[in-house]
Order: sequence, then structure tokens, then C-alpha cells
Amino acid sequence: MTKGAIMHIIIAADSFKGTLSSLEAGTVIKEGALSVFPGSSIEVLPMADGGEGTVEAVLHCTAGEKAVFTVTGPLGEPVQASYGRLSGNRAIMEMAEASGLMLVPKEKRNPLLTSTMGTGEMIARAMEDGARKIFLGIGGSATCDGGMGAMEALGFRFLDKEGKELPGRGASLSLVDRIDLSSCHPLLRETNLVVLSDVKNPLCGVRGAALAFAPQKGADEVMAEELERGMVHYRELLKKTFGRNPDDIPGSGAAGGLGAALSLFLGASMVSGAEELLGLSCFDEKIQKADLVITGEGRSDAQSGEGKMTGTIVKHCACCSVPCAVLSGSLGTFGWQRINLPQAPVPFLAGQDASSLTLVHSFRSDTTRLFSSGIRPVTEPTVYQPSGHLFPPQFGQMDQHFAGTAHGIDRTVFKLAVEIHSTRKEVRTGQSHIGEA
Repeated sequence: MTKGAIMHIIIAADSFKGTLSSLEAGTVIKEGALSVFPGSSIEVLPMADGGEGTVEAVLHCTAGEKAVFTVTGPLGEPVQASYGRLSGNRAIMEMAEASGLMLVPKEKRNPLLTSTMGTGEMIARAMEDGARKIFLGIGGSATCDGGMGAMEALGFRFLDKEGKELPGRGASLSLVDRIDLSSCHPLLRETNLVVLSDVKNPLCGVRGAALAFAPQKGADEVMAEELERGMVHYRELLKKTFGRNPDDIPGSGAAGGLGAALSLFLGASMVSGAEELLGLSCFDEKIQKADLVITGEGRSDAQSGEGKMTGTIVKHCACCSVPCAVLSGSLGTFGWQRINLPQAPVPFLAGQDASSLTLVHSFRSDTTRLFSSGIRPVTEPTVYQPSGHLFPPQFGQMDQHFAGTAHGIDRTVFKLAVEIHSTRKEVRTGQSHIGEA
């Protein structure tokens, strides 16, 4: 590829958590690309897989609109939440907007007290606004109430042994004796709910909602054990009520057991967030004419290739025969191995630690002759430490993940990342220029 060539590049990076949103990361990468290929057509597609930034990403790609309103927060206080209105009587929302951990100060985090009520209120609001298909991302929750709060907001009643109604929160799990299904929201019968989640954990047990995830939400060991006992009691009641063991439902333990409630009470389907959102964004259609797709994330590890957005984008690009490169804030165990595809090797530019970048690439041996200047095909990751001729003096530390990387990518580094993968495409047309300046 000749320097200054006109390209059509699509940038579809996930968020770099704690540093850059998906849109911010894409904008910075776009600046780097334009410094090498001025005049090129570059489109930034914000990405998310059901967690933080999902609504913003989909609205950006689909020209939907946002509805903002007030719901009940995790601790019972009013909070502002929103969802995205899409064409065809569809809506997309994130439970974290109403019941997220980010809404609870660290010193007040207690999953015995937090509730998913606001999430149920969001679903009700969307239905009342006309939505008949709702996509719900359930990442980032502050709760471990088995979805009782959300179901309460939708008209279901949880009663103790004396017939008194219980509030939907973690502490009520062990007290509920009967579930009244008779007064649920009437629009639920007309609404299809699709849950975006890559979590496959069961409701109970060491991998369940309480023992595996409650400690991340403020529970100490004693509290986690109490929640587990309550969740086991709740599971038995769900089995009696619905005739189905929630532990047999992959993802029932997601979002503190909300996955179980959505599946059993509402008949929701649990799908891969990454796959569903790429479909909503018409991703495959948009990349058909691209010369290159660039994706990335804050950290690439073993999970990246197991349903997460970055690995899913790499697979879609391979299926569409579109070159793809990955920029990552850091590289964890098996990050490269899980994402890299034997049939379509992917170049990787990633932060390795606080002071270096890792450039990882893998190509078949028959492409050896196409590389020069010390860049050679390998079958295992190759690590390049920063040096004066490769990285600019202002490169700086990587303590903010991609922030340091993004501003440190100069023309040389970006051109290297682009050209390595573009070679695959040019080989097919006999137009390789890998050694050109």
C-alpha cells in the first residue's frame, strides 16, 4: 500500500474502560489514520456488547432517538435513566442506567439492599411508549435480588408466609413464600424481550449470582453466603412456580439473578450481545466496501475471543473477507491466541505494560517474501519494544491504557499496523507495496 493512498476505513472499537468511550477511541484512531492517508473515507462505528455504551452505540449507527425519564435507583432514590427508540416499534436499553453499580457510592454498596426496580420501570416505560421488541443489556449491575425488583415494577407480587408483600431486594430472597403472577403488566403479553448478555453462569453455586458476583458489588464473605442461601430458596420457589430449574438456563445468574427472572417471568431470550448488536448496526453490510476495519478494546484476554465484541468483529471481518486490525490497551493471557484466526491472521498493536507496546502479528509462511525492514511473518506473537525510530519521544506511560497509546501512535506506527494487514488484500490483486515509504 502506497503512502497517502485513498482508503475506505471503518473503525469499530469497543470502549477502553476507565479511559475512553467507544466513540472517543474511534475518533482518536481516525486522527491517526488520516495523518497517514489524508483524504480517505473513514467511518467511526461506536461498539458495545450489551454493557456500558450500548445504547449510545446503537443510536449512533441507526439514527434512533433517546428517551430520558426518572426511575427508582438501586437504593430507592430517584435517578435519571434513558433508553433508545428504534424503528419498527423497537427499543434498546441498559439496566446499568437504572440499577447499575456506578449509581451506588462505594461506601453504600450492599447487595442485600439494592434493587432492580428501576430496570422494570424502564421496561414498562418503553412498552407504554409503544415498543414491542426490547433489547436489554444487563451488564454492570449493583444488584443481587434475583430480578425481584424488576418483576415487582412490572406487576408481579412476592409474598411472605403471612401473605405480606415483600420489597424486591436481596434480603427478601430467603423470605418469599409465594409469587402472585395474576397482576402483571398487560403489555408484557405483546412484547418480545431480548436480553443481551455473554454471561453463562447459573443462578446458584460457586459460579452463581451470589458467590461469584456479589463480592464485586460490595458483599463481604458473610453477606455473600447469606445471599446464596436466599438464592437457593428462591430457586426452589421458581422451580415450583414455573416447573423449570433456573440453573438449567445459561445466564440465569447474570446481573444478580435478573437473567433468571427475565427468562422465566417474561419469556425473554438470552443472546450474545456482540452478535445481536452487530446485527442491529448492519455491520456486515457496512464493511463490504471497506479496505480495512480497525477494532480494539481496553484489554484483550482469553474472554475476547469468546463472544466479546473485539473477537466477534474479527470473525465477521474474516467471513466477509475484509482485512481487520486490533488496537488494544493491554494484552492479557491468551488474548492474541483467542482472537487470532488461522484462516485470517490479525495484526495486533497493544500495550504490554506501563512502558511498552506489543505488536503481534501472524501470517502464513508463504507471505515471508512480502515483508521487509525486519517485519517478518511468524506463527507466534512477536514483541517489539519501543525505540526511537518506531515510537515518538512523547509516547509516555500506559497507565491510562489506550490514552497513552492513542496519542502515541504516529505515522510510522499506524502505517505499520495498516500495511501489515493490507498486504493480505493486495496479494490477491498483485499490488503489494509493503516496502514503500
